[in-house]
Amino acid sequence: MAAHDLDLSLWKQNLGAVPDWVWDRSDLRTLVLADNGLTDLSPRIGAMKALRMLDLGHNRLAAVPDALGELEGLTDFLYLHDNALTAVPPALGRLTRLRYLNLSENAFEAFPDAVCAMAGLQELRITDNRIATLPDGIGRLSALRELHLRNNRLTSLPDAIGALAELRQLDLRGNPLTHLPESLATLLRLEKLDLRWVDLEPPVWFAGLEARGCAIYR
Repeated sequence: MAAHDLDLSLWKQNLGAVPDWVWDRSDLRTLVLADNGLTDLSPRIGAMKALRMLDLGHNRLAAVPDALGELEGLTDFLYLHDNALTAVPPALGRLTRLRYLNLSENAFEAFPDAVCAMAGLQELRITDNRIATLPDGIGRLSALRELHLRNNRLTSLPDAIGALAELRQLDLRGNPLTHLPESLATLLRLEKLDLRWVDLEPPVWFAGLEARGCAIYR
């Protein structure tokens, strides 16, 4: 079977609901269902074990089923941005091979605990939500290279963020931060710390970060 037969894009087709025949395609590696006005998702999606990339962005999902956590082949991308999510099921923590997750433009007030179990994540985007605190469990994401937290309600970060030894980019734009942990100074691979639209007195240890080549935008 040709590779393109394993990729299905139904982007912006005004579906309203996913046709049943899509769930029969358990061989698919890529499935794009973005911008279709979807309000729910069938648990049948859990049978699509070959999926490597799933795009559910720009819909109206207020929840996703536990079955999403059964997609253990999901390695490349999971897009859930621009929906109405306030939480994700704990089962999503089983997606330990996933490298890219986008949860931006939803209605999260709490950082989803399940995300802290996704040990393979290299890039996490959870911008434009209402998150006020990060859990200490964020430090478990030891492979993370980019963390995008723009436009949330963060006033501080946990010391555990210093455990993200692979972190290259940290975007904190537009948060009401009053304090940053000194553990950020231990992130030897950090290349970019974005603090634009943040009214924060620069701590003295910023000088050390900049001296080793980290660009701090403020």
